[in-house]
Amino acid sequence: MNIKEVRDKSTEELKKTLEELKAELFDLRFQRATGSIENPMRIREIKKSIARILTVLKEKEG
Repeated sequence: MNIKEVRDKSTEELKKTLEELKAELFDLRFQRATGSIENPMRIREIKKSIARILTVLKEKEG
């Protein structure tokens, strides 16, 4: 998810997407721990998306 997509979403949509990404990150970390992860780079992508969403949410607050 790029920054333009994130900025175009409403606050409620961002919060919903954030929860979904956090759940997916948890699942991927669990897969990595058990050794059954297919795409380890997906963890990095999700972490960056979470950071982008949190940044935009902070900007919208202030």
